[in-house]
Amino acid sequence: MLTAALLVTALLFGGMVLYSFGFAAFVFSALPMETAGPTIRRAFPHFYIFVIATASVAALLIWPLAPSLSLALAAIAVTGLPARQILMPAINRATDTGAKARFKWLHGLSVLITLSHIGLSGWVLSQIPGLAT
Repeated sequence: MLTAALLVTALLFGGMVLYSFGFAAFVFSALPMETAGPTIRRAFPHFYIFVIATASVAALLIWPLAPSLSLALAAIAVTGLPARQILMPAINRATDTGAKARFKWLHGLSVLITLSHIGLSGWVLSQIPGLAT
């Protein structure tokens, strides 16, 4: 159970880092802006489903071993839901209506949420090896 919790948490952490700093940056550098924007818009719902599902599985796996770590992972899953269902559509509406200031604010909020998810999952990941002793 410990190994599974470690692997799923590592998948969550690595997946978020890769998407945020690898895939998104690559899309905007490799594609013209008129293609990159819609491509990222189509990819983000899948990113959030990945975060919600992976954090949920990791939380369930680690619950018997460390309830506090499980709650941290559950917090990632729970806050991923409004980010996907409320924040992401609001960002898209701001883009569609040309509300640049609103877009910047909302996008900044989404970046802050994602960075906090990465940081929290990284912290959980760093705590798991200590459970083996």
